[in-house]
Amino acid sequence: MYEDLQIVLWPDPILKKVCRPVTDFNQNLRELAARMLELMRQSKGVGLAAPQVGQSVRMFVMNPTGKPEDDRAYINPVLTDITGEEEAEEGCLSLPDININVIRTRTIRIDAVDLDGKSFRQEETGYAARVWQHECDHLNGTLLTDRMGPVARMANRRKLKDLEERYALEHGLVKRRRILPRIP
Repeated sequence: MYEDLQIVLWPDPILKKVCRPVTDFNQNLRELAARMLELMRQSKGVGLAAPQVGQSVRMFVMNPTGKPEDDRAYINPVLTDITGEEEAEEGCLSLPDININVIRTRTIRIDAVDLDGKSFRQEETGYAARVWQHECDHLNGTLLTDRMGPVARMANRRKLKDLEERYALEHGLVKRRRILPRIP
């Protein structure tokens, strides 16, 4: 059912939408999570949110170790008990080759639901907490582009422009321009 899903790249509008809560815990949801984990691994990522594959639902998957037994799905997540902060570099599968420094909460708790509809709670510090926050940003329509300061935006302007042009071409918003040689 989800075998055709691919990672959605910026500036696709679905990446800016606030996702709706998941209400049906069924085989379709399991298949979506499995496909998301597959795409995440293929792209060498550690987390992937549903809007990044064109699905506007409050779910993300992650695996910070790469070991299959550490695959996790977080549905309708809520982050609480925020303490401390740290700055570190982040990238995003929807913004390839763009990395920026982002200040995030160091320790955080997540309340979520698993693929069977059971509630659970976890607390993490450091890297896993950062991944949770990054993926929850996606569920709220927030991207690394929204966290870029002027210096980061300038440093990545060419890559962002290339992504905009690629999106416009793929969606028929503009026709490929023919570059003519300059006449002296």
